[in-house]
Amino acid sequence: MTEAVLNQQEVTKKNISQLLSQLTNTYQNTRSERKEIATHFFPENEEFSLLEEIELLTVNLRGYASQVTATGQILNKEQVIFKLQGMRVFSMSPIGKFYFSNNGKYEQIKNYIRMLDYLRLLLLEYLQSI
Repeated sequence: MTEAVLNQQEVTKKNISQLLSQLTNTYQNTRSERKEIATHFFPENEEFSLLEEIELLTVNLRGYASQVTATGQILNKEQVIFKLQGMRVFSMSPIGKFYFSNNGKYEQIKNYIRMLDYLRLLLLEYLQSI
């Protein structure tokens, strides 16, 4: 690998690490919005509620990002790449409906969702480069 590619990998890895920290802070700032969402958004023919979908997405992405920041690699890389490519955060039924149908409301949680999708994209970029 060229030095430029290695440098880009390190920059992407650093960005993933920084985004993990930002996600923690942003999530804490969504507390009041999450309480309101829990009382106003019930699952409609869905297996999980909106908040549960966001939590599942968070756990998956944070897990992958933690592996990358700790070791620089990930187990089952090809499977993870395939899974990350298939995650369409904004088209995931409850998340997409919520995100695009509540104009001007819940901006903190929407920002958190955007950050999760950005983390997904950074992870894809990193994994495809190693």
